[in-house]
Amino acid sequence: MSAPDESKDQRVKQAEKITTHPEQYKVCEGCGSIVVARAVTCPSCHAYRFDATTERVVTQAKNLAKRSAHSVLSSDMT
Repeated sequence: MSAPDESKDQRVKQAEKITTHPEQYKVCEGCGSIVVARAVTCPSCHAYRFDATTERVVTQAKNLAKRSAHSVLSSDMT
């Protein structure tokens, strides 16, 4: 399996996990990342405004699973 396919599979698996328990997550209003509910600031953009409604979390998880990753992670810098 190629790396892009593995990444896509991981994104789909993560989306399934999130949509199964959306109450444990919230969506960053700054960048659209999904973070755990206990987060105070977004680890990606450092914003502090979130939407924790179930509908928004589920919709965002499904949308993110359908597209390729656009975020730059710390592991990408090494």
